Amino acid sequence: MDQVLGWTATTLFTICYIPQMMKTYRTKTVDGLSFRLLLISFIANIVALCYATLIKQPPLQIKYTLALVLLGGCIYLYLKVYFLKA
Repeated sequence: MDQVLGWTATTLFTICYIPQMMKTYRTKTVDGLSFRLLLISFIANIVALCYATLIKQPPLQIKYTLALVLLGGCIYLYLKVYFLKA
């Protein structure tokens, strides 16, 4: 049961960035989106990935790795839209 909960949390935490990426891409606006939030989340996921690696927790390692990829995409879209608007 704990494996199911772990993988469910991994999946949900990972996909939570997708709606923001879709909205930013679709609307071509970053109004209401905090770059600091994205940056702090990115740094927090790096630290959490290091911790998950130290305690040898594959579901968490996958979650934080995928979150970094998706957050990287969010940051890329943010910067692309922000600088196109400027």
